[in-house]
Amino acid sequence: MRRKIPLDKFINLCLYDKKIGYYMKKNPFGKEGDFITAPNISRLFSEIVAIWIISFWKSLGSPKKFNIIELGAGNGEMMKILIESFQNFPSFFESCNLIIHEKSPKLYKIQKKKLGKSKIIWLSQINKIQKIPSIFIANEFFDSLAIKQFKKKNNIWYEKFVDFHNKSKATFVEKKTDINKIEKKLNFKVFQNQNFVEYSNLGIDYLKRISQIIKKNTGGLLLIDYGYLDKKMKNTLQAISNHKFANILDNIGNADITHNINFELFKKVTKRLGGLENILTTQKNFLTKMGIKERAEIISKNLNFTEKADVFYRLKRLIDEKQMGELFKVMLIKNKKNKFNLGF
Repeated sequence: MRRKIPLDKFINLCLYDKKIGYYMKKNPFGKEGDFITAPNISRLFSEIVAIWIISFWKSLGSPKKFNIIELGAGNGEMMKILIESFQNFPSFFESCNLIIHEKSPKLYKIQKKKLGKSKIIWLSQINKIQKIPSIFIANEFFDSLAIKQFKKKNNIWYEKFVDFHNKSKATFVEKKTDINKIEKKLNFKVFQNQNFVEYSNLGIDYLKRISQIIKKNTGGLLLIDYGYLDKKMKNTLQAISNHKFANILDNIGNADITHNINFELFKKVTKRLGGLENILTTQKNFLTKMGIKERAEIISKNLNFTEKADVFYRLKRLIDEKQMGELFKVMLIKNKKNKFNLGF
């Protein structure tokens, strides 16, 4: 069945289609999967995030009831360590509703198995959460959402489509597009001063909905993802299979498709909503300011040489500038009135 579909629809098909979708049929995390996320590199990462969450909760006035929502919890590793850390702070732990927002039935089963005995609620829609202060955590969530791409040629804008012949054959094509209609729908000028545009409709939608929840009920979004700060957008679309880059059109349903976040765009979206502030730093700065090196020293004190070397090798992967340290950014979106800036 031959059809031409926009790039974001094609990505959704590759990742989330019930039959062939990459996230629907396998666990992509860890050594057996196609990529390893920070919580699977070292438990130190999740411990630091846990300490940050508790400090942020205090900045909200230590509410007696509040939500912690992890967006796309992968194999459940981060939530597992968060819970272990939170249990050392009983009054905090008793006050929080732990929520996971997960799209993949396969990953839901893996999370359920790992976290089943914990007090977690799984929700498919974030607007179903209780209207109380809410802390959202998104580690490598936004990069997994499908994107659109547009290119300007001779002052005419074209959208990238995929000519989808069948499950194993596809080619890229371009179609003329009306950018005024798109900007009207988005409610801001995403194409201004650009020759190339890449963004996720779903990502912007999530950002707006979460920001509205934060505005109404207080709280914040801690967003950790790889991305860049340039005002000019770039083509960052990539597919990964077996820990290597792959051709997006060759591995339909068998590769992870991802992109780098344009943090300038995210700033613009939240700015337009008013009443919110976002602060941004690199993963290296965030983890270092939060004391990850000191934590590594403490936990490695009584370990033998090999174990100690392993702790610091993993730490290096998280904070080294040539590895995740600079490429990954950490953004906090919160109410303007809240002056909290720990880790930034």
